[in-house]
Amino acid sequence: MNTTLFTTPRDLLRYAVTRFNTAKLFFGHGSAEAYDEAAYLILHTLKLPLDLLDPFLDAKLLPEEVAAVLAVIDRRTNDRVPAAYITNEAFLGSYKFYVDERTIVPRSFIAELIPEYFAPWVNEPENVSNILELCTGSGCLAIMMADAFPDATVDAVDISADALEVAKRNVATYALEERLTLIESDLYANVPAGKKYDLIITNPPYVNSGSMSKLPMEYRAEPELALDGGKDGMDIVRRIVAGAAERLTDDGLLIVEIGNEKEFAEAAFGELGLTWLTTSNGDDMVFLLTADQLKL
Repeated sequence: MNTTLFTTPRDLLRYAVTRFNTAKLFFGHGSAEAYDEAAYLILHTLKLPLDLLDPFLDAKLLPEEVAAVLAVIDRRTNDRVPAAYITNEAFLGSYKFYVDERTIVPRSFIAELIPEYFAPWVNEPENVSNILELCTGSGCLAIMMADAFPDATVDAVDISADALEVAKRNVATYALEERLTLIESDLYANVPAGKKYDLIITNPPYVNSGSMSKLPMEYRAEPELALDGGKDGMDIVRRIVAGAAERLTDDGLLIVEIGNEKEFAEAAFGELGLTWLTTSNGDDMVFLLTADQLKL
């Protein structure tokens, strides 16, 4: 392509939005629409502040800068990879994390509940001593939990050694090595024997088989291991629920994110009396069970 056709970020922004909309890209990893994602990718590639587009819209770009942005636009459009894999960064709440193809792009409704300490279920956050996160991926929720509960230690588990390498990088960025331990484990298998937790949280693989086959290409670029929850999406969740009772303190809580799978979750665990927590997407994304419920 003749790069001389583009001289400013405004030119590139218009072009990117048209390319993204024409290709019918899917935006589910941070941006809501083509314009937002185009602006983000352009600003990131040009190493400009991500919240300051307007002052730079008509700045004259060097030919190599234009070429770099066009290469990013081509990769996002042609390869359909999530923008986070192009920039190696993702945002969750007020936090920024390193990500690459070894882990899914951070996204979780549990993240919304952490700043309020899962109120009203955790009345005294300072008394939370031990936290377990299962299926930690990039380590994002474990890091947010360690930050929110400064008196607690956090064990973060994942079966993928590759994902844990990503998590290790993020833990180091937030200087939490003293309080956050990464464990390669198939759920509870390698968790310290006999250790009890006040909170167990998890955003596990929960996409059912029917939905897996219909995922946009952007989601299929992520590790299947981190998404596929089996026929009804509850294969991993069943194992998490079954093993939680012996890992929780007497007044401990299990908090599980299941996305759009409430119907299957109720079918699998409804007899336990699930409590559905309110998130920005409604009351059907995250459920809670107490230690007493799990012992029934």
